[in-house]
Amino acid sequence: MFANNVGGLDKILRIVIGALLIVGALMGYGWWMWIGVVPLVTGLLGTCPLYSILGVNTCPMKK
Repeated sequence: MFANNVGGLDKILRIVIGALLIVGALMGYGWWMWIGVVPLVTGLLGTCPLYSILGVNTCPMKK
Protein backbone atom coordinates (compact mmCIF):
# COMPACT_ATOMS: atom_id res chain seq x y z
CA MET A 1 0.00 0.00 0.00
CA PHE A 2 1.63 3.26 1.10
CA ALA A 3 5.17 3.49 2.45
CA ASN A 4 5.75 5.07 5.84
CA ASN A 5 6.25 8.79 5.33
CA VAL A 6 5.28 10.23 8.74
CA GLY A 7 8.19 10.56 11.16
CA GLY A 8 8.57 10.93 14.93
CA LEU A 9 7.42 14.42 15.94
CA ASP A 10 4.94 14.57 13.05
CA LYS A 11 3.42 11.27 14.18
CA ILE A 12 3.13 12.39 17.83
CA LEU A 13 1.50 15.70 16.87
CA ARG A 14 -0.99 13.96 14.57
CA ILE A 15 -2.02 11.49 17.28
CA VAL A 16 -2.36 14.16 19.99
CA ILE A 17 -4.24 16.66 17.81
CA GLY A 18 -6.49 13.96 16.37
CA ALA A 19 -7.33 12.61 19.82
CA LEU A 20 -8.07 16.10 21.17
CA LEU A 21 -10.39 16.87 18.26
CA ILE A 22 -12.26 13.60 18.75
CA VAL A 23 -12.63 14.29 22.47
CA GLY A 24 -14.01 17.72 21.59
CA ALA A 25 -16.53 16.11 19.24
CA LEU A 26 -17.59 13.65 21.93
CA MET A 27 -18.05 16.54 24.36
CA GLY A 28 -20.36 18.29 21.91
CA TYR A 29 -18.17 21.13 20.67
CA GLY A 30 -19.14 20.49 17.06
CA TRP A 31 -19.62 17.69 14.58
CA TRP A 32 -16.77 19.10 12.44
CA MET A 33 -14.29 18.01 15.12
CA TRP A 34 -14.68 14.44 13.87
CA ILE A 35 -12.09 15.47 11.28
CA GLY A 36 -9.65 14.48 14.05
CA VAL A 37 -10.05 10.89 12.84
CA VAL A 38 -7.86 11.70 9.83
CA PRO A 39 -4.71 12.87 11.68
CA LEU A 40 -5.21 10.16 14.33
CA VAL A 41 -5.34 7.36 11.76
CA THR A 42 -2.47 8.73 9.65
CA GLY A 43 -0.37 9.13 12.80
CA LEU A 44 -1.12 5.61 14.02
CA LEU A 45 -0.46 4.06 10.61
CA GLY A 46 2.64 6.19 9.97
CA THR A 47 1.57 7.03 6.46
CA CYS A 48 -0.21 9.99 4.89
CA PRO A 49 -1.68 9.66 1.38
CA LEU A 50 -1.45 13.43 0.84
CA TYR A 51 2.28 13.34 1.71
CA SER A 52 2.68 10.59 -0.92
CA ILE A 53 0.97 12.69 -3.58
CA LEU A 54 3.06 15.77 -2.70
CA GLY A 55 6.32 13.83 -2.31
CA VAL A 56 6.77 14.81 1.35
CA ASN A 57 8.50 12.48 3.81
CA THR A 58 9.18 13.31 7.47
CA CYS A 59 10.69 9.91 8.32
CA PRO A 60 14.41 9.88 9.05
CA MET A 61 16.61 8.66 6.21
CA LYS A 62 17.45 4.94 6.31
CA LYS A 63 21.13 4.06 5.91
